[in-house]
Amino acid sequence: MTRGARAVVVCPDIRGQRKSEDPEARLEEAKGLALAIGIVVAEAFVVPIRDVRAATLFGEGQIQRIDLACVQEQAELVIVDGALSAIQQRNLEEKLKRKVIDRTGLILEIFGERAATAEGRLQVELAHLDYQQSRLVRSWTHLERQRGGFGFLGGPGETQIEADRRMIRARMGKLRKELDQVRRTRALHRERRGRAPWPVVALVGYTNAGKSTLFNRVTGADVMAEDLLFATLDPTMRAVRLPGVEKAILSDTVGFISDLPTQLVAAFRATLEEVTAADVIVHVRDMANPANGAQKAQVLDILADLGVLEEGGESTIPIVEAWNKWDLLEEPRKSELTEVAEGDERIVPISAVTGFGLETLFETVANILTKNAKTYEFILSASDGQRLAWLHAHGEVIEESELVGEGEPRIRLAVRLNAKEFGRYSTL
Repeated sequence: MTRGARAVVVCPDIRGQRKSEDPEARLEEAKGLALAIGIVVAEAFVVPIRDVRAATLFGEGQIQRIDLACVQEQAELVIVDGALSAIQQRNLEEKLKRKVIDRTGLILEIFGERAATAEGRLQVELAHLDYQQSRLVRSWTHLERQRGGFGFLGGPGETQIEADRRMIRARMGKLRKELDQVRRTRALHRERRGRAPWPVVALVGYTNAGKSTLFNRVTGADVMAEDLLFATLDPTMRAVRLPGVEKAILSDTVGFISDLPTQLVAAFRATLEEVTAADVIVHVRDMANPANGAQKAQVLDILADLGVLEEGGESTIPIVEAWNKWDLLEEPRKSELTEVAEGDERIVPISAVTGFGLETLFETVANILTKNAKTYEFILSASDGQRLAWLHAHGEVIEESELVGEGEPRIRLAVRLNAKEFGRYSTL
């Protein structure tokens, strides 16, 4: 992928589709996706479409408008913020005499460049191959590459299609086997964490909502946190302390986005499954974004796909909404949102940049984690260091005394534990 390439970004507004989304907001997001991969957006506009053309999506007059914009802006690339069939992509390239990629291709290109872990690269490559196997219009010399983008924007011409198809199928089979092993390993890790006493708090949210900024501020980590879409792709976990909770695991996840390519939904399922193992989900929302309502709907749709939300909208895992970028809001909008937040204990206004509201946010999370905790009495041998240390580390020790009598010294403890912690103690 050639950074600095000049592009014209086109957002098709097809009549009767996506009524709930503002075309201009979608255009801004498409421009953000292009900028995230280092493309220079020379021109961007919405194209209303009354009747979809099977061969080109756009009508002849609209194609001429796009071509004129490319000539005037000296653009070498056209980005269509929508799904193009292989035939539409090829025909548009022939008419415009320029490379054309659709939304799926652009997102896959970003993921290919950003994936940092071995698992992430496997997932991205599999998604890329799945996308491209039906549209072999460029050669596949990039298959030997170990990381980075996957050649949408810089591949050579059409060659050896049949040989390429065989190579792709073989490579996809190998990748699936490797990913199956990764999933088994991840499942074992989740099972091990399930036996451990530490609760898991997962940060989720639309891309660029501020999850990684919040994660870094709370944990002191150095996760990539920039004003870019998909700044974080690989899950990261760190231990944190919460009020009344000695240790919890905070997990940062990939940002969600509307119209996420189906290939990526499948390929990243193992990563997103980390969310399903969480004890509490913190949904980070960018309240300074005018489209935050539509973004919330997209996040909830994906959580429903993962089985976190049931049909009636009830969550199987407690969800706290962190209303981020509070420092960017102005009156009277801030007062309106404050009134809404005060009426719901699961909504906490915050600023991950300034630190505003973070103490309240994690008190709210801690209260959920310690909800329904009961006080249990334990009498242990003074030499049972493992259980004594565990109770001190993972419960709230209310009272402790030494029992004096004949035989081995014993310790009596009154400890406050929730049901999950008590169950874990029982397995020690």
